[in-house]
Amino acid sequence: MLVWTGVATDTRVLREARALVAAGHTVHVVGRGVPDGFVPPGGVTVASAGRPPAAQTRGRDLTAPERVARWALLPVHVGRRLAAWHAQTEALARRWAAAGGPADVVHAHDFTALPVGARLAEEWGVPLVYDTHEYWVGRPVEGRPAPLRRRREARLEAALGARAAAVVTVGEGVARALRADHPGWPEVVVVHNTFPTRADDAPVASPPRGFVYAGRLAADRELEVIAAASADIPGEVLVRGPADAEWLSRFDPGRARVEPAAPLEVVDAELVAAGAALVTHSDRWPNHRLAMPNKLFHAVSLGVPVVATDVGELGAAVRRHGLGTTYRPGDAADLVRACRELAAGHAEAVARVRAARAALSWEHDADVLVGLYGRLGAG
Repeated sequence: MLVWTGVATDTRVLREARALVAAGHTVHVVGRGVPDGFVPPGGVTVASAGRPPAAQTRGRDLTAPERVARWALLPVHVGRRLAAWHAQTEALARRWAAAGGPADVVHAHDFTALPVGARLAEEWGVPLVYDTHEYWVGRPVEGRPAPLRRRREARLEAALGARAAAVVTVGEGVARALRADHPGWPEVVVVHNTFPTRADDAPVASPPRGFVYAGRLAADRELEVIAAASADIPGEVLVRGPADAEWLSRFDPGRARVEPAAPLEVVDAELVAAGAALVTHSDRWPNHRLAMPNKLFHAVSLGVPVVATDVGELGAAVRRHGLGTTYRPGDAADLVRACRELAAGHAEAVARVRAARAALSWEHDADVLVGLYGRLGAG
């Protein structure tokens, strides 16, 4: 497996690796800036290429020239770091293969790993699995728009995806878009970002004591709407996650409490103690309209109902399974209304979420992934 993340907190990569180990495979992962001291699950080994992203903390406000420079140079900076990671990843993968023989499958997570994954799969004569965690061509733009770079990436993704033995993605919305964009691609399989069924079912606070957003803190996440609504949302409002430092320096949280990323067990406890989750993102980008956020499945695994932005696949899933309430994107007053509505019918919402957990569990999605690998072996 190849992934441009630190692996240690990448729940999708680790869940997929564990599922494949449980089915009898061994898994070697090459990540990016893997933390020192990280101990992978049994049957999984991990190598680290490149440096981790810069520390993301609230600091001084950037000056106007500094903001312009950051905006202009970000695509160039990211491109250089990605190219360096590709070179180091290839070298590490070849060294690993020389010691024990090449892999049976190369599993590239997201477009960032796809070019090096395709080269290794071709070199070793083995199947390539492309696991795209989002609709890459429809993702938000960070920094200066780079339309030529994005067009080159789209063409490269189309060409390399066609060489894959299978494509995996996170939800039916992204899968439909990929099938429509690339009719010549192989099978597109949906493996959701669900969480395992929990043996220790902690009681959820009811009525809710507060509302928790647990995810990345950056633009296009509706965090400004949460801040604007925070004075009128019943109970405490907690916003926790890794932050874009420049965005955070300009963010006024209102009454919401902002905290950095924390281990999963800490966030679990906060969600259960609050009794309600905020699952929000904008309606600005195609990827957001197609996405099924990890935050949704995290809350469901704990039996915690949600207030979600009524956007595309996310809003449809909340209504289909009765997971909570929805609000209009960008509308702080409607967010307050949805929070109050959830609080008023909270006990019934908790019961509906618990009833939906069997269909929205990792056990089902792990079977889909393992079945795909079985078909690759048969081929």
